[in-house]
Amino acid sequence: MNLSIEDVYHVANLARIAISEDEAGALVHDLGRILEYAETLQSLDVTDVQETSHIGVKETVTRADEPRPSLGTERAVANAPDEEDGQFRVPAVLEGASS
Repeated sequence: MNLSIEDVYHVANLARIAISEDEAGALVHDLGRILEYAETLQSLDVTDVQETSHIGVKETVTRADEPRPSLGTERAVANAPDEEDGQFRVPAVLEGASS
């Protein structure tokens, strides 16, 4: 499919993303290939293919829910960048809160 650079800028505008000239040039090629692939898929004869609502597994495979020992506080916070009294310390994000 022939895609112009104006088409790419239009799509970027609709998506509310800013792209550089270099990115737009690359996207002309990339989006063109994606659209060609979509055209290929549209041309396939699927009259004998049974419709499905999804292509996932028909049944959920689960494991037994068995209790196991927990990680432990020391191990849990061992790699934390900041820890206090066995708890993760994070920067304050609410106005007036102390960290």
